[in-house]
Amino acid sequence: MRLRTYAASGILLATLALLAGCQSEKKPAVSPQRAALPTMERVAVAANTCWFKSNDPAFRDYRLAPELNSFSGRPRILAVPRHSPESRPLLVVQAEGSPARLDAFGPLMDGPAGGRIKSDVLRWAAGGTGC
Repeated sequence: MRLRTYAASGILLATLALLAGCQSEKKPAVSPQRAALPTMERVAVAANTCWFKSNDPAFRDYRLAPELNSFSGRPRILAVPRHSPESRPLLVVQAEGSPARLDAFGPLMDGPAGGRIKSDVLRWAAGGTGC
């Protein structure tokens, strides 16, 4: 009688092990720091420090116009002419979703600073802080 109990227990354990192996792995939770708003906050702080406050020659004629409180779910920062902030932006960097999907566009992206803007934004979005 004891032999049957052990045999049944062995089958039960084997079945449980098999079922455990079939379960799908849980995906890691997306960090709230990778959502659109915190990502754009990091990008805005770094861009302000590295591009605008440092008097970088590529951005000397522009000023930062952050629009982080967006009801559309797309927080963004703008580079606008320094002496005409109401003018059309020359650079728009925005994020959407969680994890954030970044987009950058405007005439500055097509100019000589475009490659640098892209690499800076991607680095800051990933958590980098340096200029």
